[in-house]
Amino acid sequence: MRRTLFNEDHEAFRETIRDFIEAEVAPVYAEWEAAGHPPREFYYKLGELGVLGIQVPEEYGGAGETSFKYQAVISEECARAGVSLGGYGVHVNLVLPYLLKYGNEEQKKRWLPPFVSGEMMTAIAMTEPGTGSDLAGMQTTAKRDGDHYILNGAKTFITGGVLADRVLVVARTSPPTPENRRAGLSILVVDTKSEGYSVGRKLEKIGLRSSDTAELSFSDVRVPVADLLGEEGRGFEYLTHNLAEERLGIAMTSYASAAAAVEFAKRYVQERTVFGKPVASFQNTKFVLAECATEVEAARSMVDRAIEALDAGELTPADAAMAKLFCTEVQARVVDKCLQLHGGYGYILEYPIARLYTDARVSRIYGGTSEVLKTIIAKSIGV
Repeated sequence: MRRTLFNEDHEAFRETIRDFIEAEVAPVYAEWEAAGHPPREFYYKLGELGVLGIQVPEEYGGAGETSFKYQAVISEECARAGVSLGGYGVHVNLVLPYLLKYGNEEQKKRWLPPFVSGEMMTAIAMTEPGTGSDLAGMQTTAKRDGDHYILNGAKTFITGGVLADRVLVVARTSPPTPENRRAGLSILVVDTKSEGYSVGRKLEKIGLRSSDTAELSFSDVRVPVADLLGEEGRGFEYLTHNLAEERLGIAMTSYASAAAAVEFAKRYVQERTVFGKPVASFQNTKFVLAECATEVEAARSMVDRAIEALDAGELTPADAAMAKLFCTEVQARVVDKCLQLHGGYGYILEYPIARLYTDARVSRIYGGTSEVLKTIIAKSIGV
């Protein structure tokens, strides 16, 4: 079906991103995976290219674009090449919306220019050991002491946590109330050079190995009150506000991954011969690829509609939950089938399909598990 999501500007941007990935990422990607993250200077290159500031207003050094479509282009081009950009996704798709919506003017002037240039890379720290998705049960505390908060606690599964210069830390600034366990949470934008701030283990993951994921700990870290994001005690409200965009971003990446898997499989079965015939000539191969292509087309249609809804300010939490649930399930099925078409070579990391397979598994976990999303969807339809 003819796609209408992108215009000429988006396609010109696509060519720029494709050339950048080919020159700066693909040749060294194996080294990034071995190290567990890109070199820190890579983010300066992203800043020079302008991609860190696409959605940042011009007065703070960005391009001032409000559309999510440019992020879609980047996701598709990364998937097409079988790579990712380290902590870029968290920096731009997760952290930036909080800074733009809840940062005051002084904070925006202080943080957004280095955010755009790559001088200040960011991450967000919500999850704690033992609490998982239960944010209301977090134990990290930030107690007021004059013009500072004293931060104590620990976080885990923090993507971008090794190289981040500032981390949005969700902490309890006051006890929960009997009526509302979610009350009393706040967001502090913590300087990672602060005394008492510590990066623990860099966690070894089965996939997404080019992005650093770490444990963090805070021991009497003094955080200026001026680095409180938004109002004290409204952290949970802020977190839920950005969930729809976060989940759409995952749905978008999942669709792009599935689409790339089909292309990798098509290329492989056309080149690979068995019993003197191309693997592509067998009926089973044709049928499997036909099934996969159909699922990818359905996922693309859902993602495109959701992006248009987000740009129009109409994407609901239930819409985003449906998009993430459907697209991540499609990703899992399609990537698995495409790996099977590779035979034994699909299990070898030299082939990009193997990387897509291991990277795909987390899609149904982070940003809201499939089970949590089903609960949201069920509630939205009145059951």
